[in-house]
Amino acid sequence: MTQLAPDQAAPQEVAARLEAHRSELTGYAYRMLGSSFEADDAVQETMLRAWRNIGQFEGRAALRSWLYRIATNVCLDMLGSRQRRARPMDLASAGRAEGPLGETLPEVNWLEPIPDGRVVPSSGDPAEVALARESVRLAFMAALQHLPPRQRAVLILREVLRWRASEVAELLDTSVASVNSALQRARATLSEAQRRPDHTAPPEAMDAEHRALLERYVDAFERYDMAALTALLHEDAHWNMPPYALWLQTHADIVGFCMGMGIGCEGSRLVQTVANGSPAFGQYKPAPDGGHSAWSLQVLELSGDQIAGITFFLDVERLFPLFGLPLRLGE
Repeated sequence: MTQLAPDQAAPQEVAARLEAHRSELTGYAYRMLGSSFEADDAVQETMLRAWRNIGQFEGRAALRSWLYRIATNVCLDMLGSRQRRARPMDLASAGRAEGPLGETLPEVNWLEPIPDGRVVPSSGDPAEVALARESVRLAFMAALQHLPPRQRAVLILREVLRWRASEVAELLDTSVASVNSALQRARATLSEAQRRPDHTAPPEAMDAEHRALLERYVDAFERYDMAALTALLHEDAHWNMPPYALWLQTHADIVGFCMGMGIGCEGSRLVQTVANGSPAFGQYKPAPDGGHSAWSLQVLELSGDQIAGITFFLDVERLFPLFGLPLRLGE
């Protein structure tokens, strides 16, 4: 059946055709911006611009390509000259357990987690699903932040979304040679960022062995058994706690923090979820009046048969609703 041109379609049909692309545009905007909330804003602005200008879309290019062009311009405008988002470990050397937590930095400094359901397709080609999951892991997202905005767009479009160089050139109003040059530079920068010691390779798949690892982690954390907990961590596992700039690395410092400033986490309960292609948990600390209150969203990074790092995102008022987690557990 022949599709109606945009200027012939009913408003409801136009809206439905635009909305069908929201999920993939959210994944693209998230990779560009490093923030789940800014990605939502960018996609909403993309939809508004598309709706307002749908009469100018003559169908010579695919609607999807046209929307990506708009989304790219929105993301580039939002990025401007802003500093890159990061994890604490990407900004300074590891701290010590006895050191101060230090100042809290504004949320615009930090990478933000995102539920898998917002950016990873639930079905389709297994290889494409795996690539989508791999391309939102925190380590990869942190590496992406080292790229200038246009190089970032080129790399995402070419390496993650598998666009042809000619398609990217048309979207960015540039030449194929410029796209290939930008991709080469982006690959070199990304390779350097991922060679740093704090970037470790994730497991290929979540199998029974890794599920057992997570069960042992939940058991050790909820019992607050430091020996059992550190037995699951790489020797150089990282422990990030944005919005605090402090991050820890050695087993001794992690244990020292947990038994010192972090002792209030004893007796916590964990509720499993998934974020950034990785296992994650909503952490609830014991509340003074009984029950448990939201404290952090933990995102684990696995490598082999151990935990390579944990990021504790403390902005629970914004993040827990995003992940469908309550702010409080009952007794």
